[in-house]
Amino acid sequence: MLDKLAMTLAIIGALNWGSIGLFGFDAVGFLFGGQMAALSRVVFTLVGLAGLWCIMLLFRDSESPEAHPHMA
Repeated sequence: MLDKLAMTLAIIGALNWGSIGLFGFDAVGFLFGGQMAALSRVVFTLVGLAGLWCIMLLFRDSESPEAHPHMA
């Protein structure tokens, strides 16, 4: 569950960065009151933490039973 949440937040962050790069439009800032608004900063922080969590996914042994608890 946590992996899926982290991946979802990382995708949101990637799409936001893509919109900034392509169009100069910060969707998160727009939706939550500007880049420096408290809610925007919370979202940015959660996306950053999700990105850190996703780094761990790169190094996780996908063959271990912990990676697939429903198969154990």
